[in-house]
Amino acid sequence: MRPSRLHARRARGLLGALLTSLVSLAALLTTAPVAQADTTICQPFGTTTIQGRYVVQNNRWGTSATQCVTATDSGFRITQADGSVPTNGAPKSYPSLYNGCHYTNCSPGTSLPAQLNTISTAPSSISFNYVNDAVYDAAYDIWLDPTPRTDGVNRTEIMIWFNRVGSVQPIGSPVGNANVGGRNWQVWSGNNGSNDVLSFVAPSAITSWNFDVMDFARQAVSRGLAQNSWYLTSVQAGFEPWQNGTGLAVTSFSSTVNKGSSGDPGTPGGSTACKVAYGANAWQGGFTTDVTITNTGASPVSGWKLAFTLPSGQQITSAWNANLSGSSGAVTASNVSHNSELAAGGQATFGFQGTSSGTFAKPSAFSLNGTSCATV
Repeated sequence: MRPSRLHARRARGLLGALLTSLVSLAALLTTAPVAQADTTICQPFGTTTIQGRYVVQNNRWGTSATQCVTATDSGFRITQADGSVPTNGAPKSYPSLYNGCHYTNCSPGTSLPAQLNTISTAPSSISFNYVNDAVYDAAYDIWLDPTPRTDGVNRTEIMIWFNRVGSVQPIGSPVGNANVGGRNWQVWSGNNGSNDVLSFVAPSAITSWNFDVMDFARQAVSRGLAQNSWYLTSVQAGFEPWQNGTGLAVTSFSSTVNKGSSGDPGTPGGSTACKVAYGANAWQGGFTTDVTITNTGASPVSGWKLAFTLPSGQQITSAWNANLSGSSGAVTASNVSHNSELAAGGQATFGFQGTSSGTFAKPSAFSLNGTSCATV
């Protein structure tokens, strides 16, 4: 039977609509991002790359039991973690992701290693997912070395313990408390036989945080565990499990390193030549201080941070002409609005009052924006 003209028009209309839909679908497939399947790694030292800039590593070295991690678009999760090791020894592994260089494997496009005195800020963010049926710590590692090495073990490791479950503890022993990045931490210091380890332990679990890596690097400098001429070689975030660990995850991660020239005006954290006069008036149970910073360099500094460590038994109760981060142990004094500018040869003065027990002593070292200062 011959089709009518109405049927023919309907057929042509349906064909045109079908062609239009196919063209639209083709355009969508061309422009829409293609979702990538998650990648699972079970090889002990297997790695993969996410976001084109971070390396995810399984990094199982302390046990022969199976461990698998699955890399996602924004982080990774532990999908299998068999076996356990004694909690008074080293963990099973450190599944993690990183920016920088780790045993010759450098993340794509990284600006690390970078000398500390060339870094103005190093903003980073991290989010974790925790589980209850495991013994572990959630750790952020910052690696420092006198040379721009991309292989092997660095001289100093800074660990930020965001969480710990079970009877595990950092290398070394507690050496006090510090306020870093606006948070309070218990500070541990020690050596694992290969490198110095400076650990900052959160008093309660932190699930996510945005912070500046350089705040912790300057702590290492102020405590004599690094120098401003050393290099930041990598930053890593993940978990050290001792028992189980399936379900632990880094749900998001970012790391950026911003460069600034040495002594760059307007760049807190830029290095400069300096000297510090620390005048103290002490009595039984208390003391007051007047601290004078002198910029002995040739370039002005806009915005300053002076780091030092109070001797044991001293506690700051009040301060003037500076904002203080920490009241005992490691302390950082930063400028207020009226004394933020340090011209070449210029000075800034601040002070504080505190309590003390035992024999009074002065801090042994000071660093201004990460650079060690002479004392007078």
